[in-house]
This record gives sequence, C-alpha cells and structure tokens, in this order.
Amino acid sequence: MTNDSNNIEQPQNTPSERRTQWFMYLLFFALLLLPSLINSYSTTKEIAWQQFENDILSRKAVDKINVINNERAEIYIRKAFAGDSMFREVFKPAFGKGVYTGPHYVIHIGSIETFDRKLDEAEKNFAANEKINVQYIKKSNWFWTAAGWILPFVLLLGVWNYMFRRYSGAEGGTGISSIFNFGKSTATLLENQQSNVTFKDVAGLKEAEMEVKEVVDFLKNPGAFTKLGAKIPKGVILVGPPGTGKTLLAKAVAGEAQVPFFSISGAAFVEMFVGVGASRVRDLFKQAKQKAPCIIFIDEIDAIGRSRGKGAFLGGANDERESTLNQLLTEMDGFDTNSGVIVLAATNRADILDPALIRPGRFDRHIYLELPNMLEREEIFNVHLRPLVIDNSVNSHFLASQTPGFSGADIANICNEAALIAARNKKDKIGREDFMNAVERVVAGIEKKSKIISPEEKKIIAYHEAGHAVISWLMKTVDPIAKVSIIPRGKSLGAAWYLPEERQLLAKSAFRENLCAALGGRASEEVVFGEVSSGGLDDLEKVTKAAYMMVAYYGFNEKIGSTSFFDSTGQRDTGLQKPYSEETGKIIDEEVRKLVNDAYQQTKEILKQHMQSLEKVAKLLLQKEVIFKEDLEMILGKRSTGKITAESGGENVAAMIHA
Repeated sequence: MTNDSNNIEQPQNTPSERRTQWFMYLLFFALLLLPSLINSYSTTKEIAWQQFENDILSRKAVDKINVINNERAEIYIRKAFAGDSMFREVFKPAFGKGVYTGPHYVIHIGSIETFDRKLDEAEKNFAANEKINVQYIKKSNWFWTAAGWILPFVLLLGVWNYMFRRYSGAEGGTGISSIFNFGKSTATLLENQQSNVTFKDVAGLKEAEMEVKEVVDFLKNPGAFTKLGAKIPKGVILVGPPGTGKTLLAKAVAGEAQVPFFSISGAAFVEMFVGVGASRVRDLFKQAKQKAPCIIFIDEIDAIGRSRGKGAFLGGANDERESTLNQLLTEMDGFDTNSGVIVLAATNRADILDPALIRPGRFDRHIYLELPNMLEREEIFNVHLRPLVIDNSVNSHFLASQTPGFSGADIANICNEAALIAARNKKDKIGREDFMNAVERVVAGIEKKSKIISPEEKKIIAYHEAGHAVISWLMKTVDPIAKVSIIPRGKSLGAAWYLPEERQLLAKSAFRENLCAALGGRASEEVVFGEVSSGGLDDLEKVTKAAYMMVAYYGFNEKIGSTSFFDSTGQRDTGLQKPYSEETGKIIDEEVRKLVNDAYQQTKEILKQHMQSLEKVAKLLLQKEVIFKEDLEMILGKRSTGKITAESGGENVAAMIHA
C-alpha cells in the first residue's frame, strides 16, 4: 500500500547514510569544543595578585607580562628558573617533550589603572635593568567571531530540517522536500487486490451492492456497455444513516475491482493554508488520470461539499472550503474530461450538499442505504457470527427479531460485546444470554446494582414503570412490550423495553396512543402519590417532540390543517427565520399543549379504571425487579393488537425504551 503524496516510493535513508549524518554532527560539535579542549590541556596556572607579588615577583623570576584586552595579565617566567622546584610544573609541556615557553601564569585584573599602580609599587626597589617589560595587546578570537555569525544560521537550518522531517513523517513522505508537497494529494492508493474486504463480507445491502457491482463490471469489461451506447456514471454517491455500511461497501468495491482505488476523506482536502484543498483536488485527479481506469472514493464528502453561501452569516464564510468544492466540480464535469475515472462518495447528510455537486453529470447515481429490516439483520448477524465461538442456543433469526432499528454497526458492536461478556464470565462459548445482555448494555448501558436508592424512591420508580407497562399493554397500536425493569442502567433508574414493529406508516390514532404510553409513568405517579417527580424528564421530551411532529409536520391538527412546515432539504438548518408567522407559531404551541394535556388526562382515566392491575404490576416489580411479557399476561391477560387504520406520513420507530 502506498501512502505517499505522489504514490512513488521515495528512497529511505540507509543505515550508512544515517551514520554519516551522525558523524558530521559529532565532527561539527568537536570543532566547536576544540579551543576549549586545547585550553583545558594547557599548563597555564591562574593565580591571585598577592601570590604573584610574594612568590614570583619578589624572586625576580618574571621575564615579561602581556596584558590581553585589558582583562588579564599573562606572565612569562624566565627560562633560568625552569629547573626550580616551584616552577617545574608550569614549564612542563602538555604534549610531547621539551620546555613550555608560556604564558606560565595568568592574573585577571579589575582595571588597567589598578594593575599599573600595584606593579609600580612592587617594582620601586628594582634596578632599571630589572624592570619588567609590560606589553598591552588587543586580541580577537577569530574562531568565536566566525562562530557568532555562523551559528545562528546553522541553528536556523537545523530547526527547519527538524520541521521538514517531522512534517514529512506525518504526511508519509521522506526528505526535506516533503514540506513543499503539502499541496499534493494525500489519498491512499490500493492496487493488486490489497483490500481483503469483498462483496461476500457485505450483507443486507443487496440493492446497493447490485448498483455498485455495475461500476466494477464496467471497469473490468467496458465493451459490454459501450457497444450499446451506454455511458457509465461519472459519480456514485452513497447516502444513508451512520452505520449502514457505506464505507464497508466502498471497501468491497476496492477488493473486487481490478483497477487502482484511491481512498481519501473529505476533511483531508482542507488545511490551514489557503489554496491547499483545490491543489490537492487537482493532484488527486491528475494521479487518477495517470492510473485510469480507476476509482476515487471520497468518504464524508459533506466536509467539502456543503452548499456554497449557506450559513455564512452565522458561522462565517469559508472561502477555502468553497474553492475546494469549486475545483472538485470542475474536475468532475469541466472542459477537461476524466475518461475512466469514477468518483465514489459517501455521506449521511445529503440534504446539505451543494445542488451543483449532486446533479447528473457529476454524481449521476444516488444509492440510498436504509436501516436493515429483519431479513437483512439476520444476514448481517450471520456475517458477524462467523468468527465467534457460539453455542447451540444462539440463533441469528431470534437475534434479528430482538434488534429492530439497529444498524449494521450496532449489530457488529453487539456481537463484540457478547464475546466480551462471555469472556468476562469465563465461558467457553457465547450463549443467547450473553447476546441479550449485550443488547441491553448497548441500548441502555451497564447495570448499576450498587447504586443506592431509598425504599421510597424505589417504590416511585416501580409505579412509574408499571404505569408505562399497563398503558402500553392496553393500547392496541403501541409496540409490544418485552420486559420492565427497575434496575438502574446508565442514566435511567428504570426502563420499559419494547420491540418496535417494523412499520413504514403510522396513523394519527397510533401517534396519540404512543403519547399516552409515554405519559403513563408520570400519570401513574400522580394517580398513586398525588404528585409527580422529576423521573419523567425523558418521557416529556419524547412526548413534546412527537406532539410537535403531529401538529407542525404530519398535518394531524384541525386548526393547522393539511400543512407541513417540515424541510426535507435541510436548507433551513441555519436559518434565522421560521417557516411560519408568529401567529401560526402561537397556534402550534397552543395545539401541542392541548394535545399533550388531553393525552395526559386520558392516561390518568385509564389508570384509575385499572388501578388493581397497576398495583399488582408495581408490587411484582418491587419483588422481582425485572418482569417479562409472560408476567404481564398473567396480570393483564392476553394483549389485543391493532392495525394501521389510515395511511399517513410516518417513520420506522426505532426507540427501544420509555425510560
């Protein structure tokens, strides 16, 4: 796999080259330290003035004195004293044989005037021919003078060298020149079947897989299509919720295609430097044309494909991202045609993409991936169960029926969690119980049996969950309830678990009954205890959202009428103005409040009529903490189910809990 910006292998530094570099560094520092090393081996001894005057000057052993730069006095001893025991050490050379000619001693002077005065006082009894010859010399160290000019440049070059190598290592390149390649594409190139994922590893995406296979077939055998005058789409965009297998499908294309496959993220185009994104787009398509026929896969294309000019007032204009998008539009369908280059992209926010990007001629084909149905979930479970060690109790059909609304990524996570739970319990094989515990953990979090709850609070929680259970059981169109628990999980203190039926449409009556089921816990608290607690926060949030959808989106309200203020394009996500007037907004608020209050009153009336059943369910919860569908059947009897009585705009209900 090549991860270089030019997709050409750059020569790596060999061990011998690295040793040469280290040798040059050591030689450079040795030259810097050479003067200090030479001085350290010198026999010149530093002394104080008092010692100089009493021990040396008094014996008239001084030959001459050189005052260097008015800072120090270098003292030379007469050769006649070379054999004297006192001066024997200073005449001894540092290297070799012979006699060291000096300077033999050095004195650091405070000022030249003080030195001259002390020397005159010490020589007042000397004869004229015994006076010491004193010379004042100005010296400059050429080495350190040159080093003072050269070292800053060497240091600057060293810093740049470090930055270049650090940047090149982060980008996958080598050498100092890599810093200048930040405008090059960072796409990963897959060739020669380097991807291990194939269409056999993709489950639950038959329609999408079929459309993508056409792209692969065209690249392998274009003649079968072109002989009829057909043209392969220039671009294919995969759209769907997170976890539905968009990237997995692209990996399968890379594994199946016998052509080069460039893979890059949309965020990798934009850097802190202006113009880098557009430059990388140009370089990517340039490389792709050299490798044609080939496929370019851009993951999360919404990072650069957002509508131009949207949200500039709130978030500020982003000229760099827009210039990158403009370059991408030009490369995909400009005057310079890219024959043999197919762009494959993925996003979960197609509503915010620029219309010019997703029009025919650029992304001709849109493939929509949805949450898998039961049969598709069963296929996905079969794929993820292959590497697991499971016992005979595990059945993919049963697991698929217990996970409505789950995506492929959720199912993969459940299988992994089940394996972890079984390993934690020291089991040899993974059983059905492990999978059910994994589902509960993924949905609601881990059990918190150690959480301290007072008996009064536990009683309130039990009646709250019993209210959900009784109302849900009595409402015909509410999803079947699987179990009720008052064991804390995650942030919730209790939960009523449902198995949502895979419906595509919901009637107005079904919405109203779901409101009642969600308000069952709060209504139960008021009916039994005469007041409500803060435990119904999550219920109220769900109820409020559902009520606004009924009034403002689905046209279920008589006053608002058959009018919807829903925006499927997502263009008003950052808008400052609502799609309706203030007067209409007041009516919506009033109708939502009325709708919720009516559902709440209806729920309380139902609970009052079935007070005995509510008491039995709550007491059973306090006793067992977890009750199942069979326990509810013993108390409430067989549950009657209803059917959709009218067609209305609905959505597949994926909520698993009324907490």
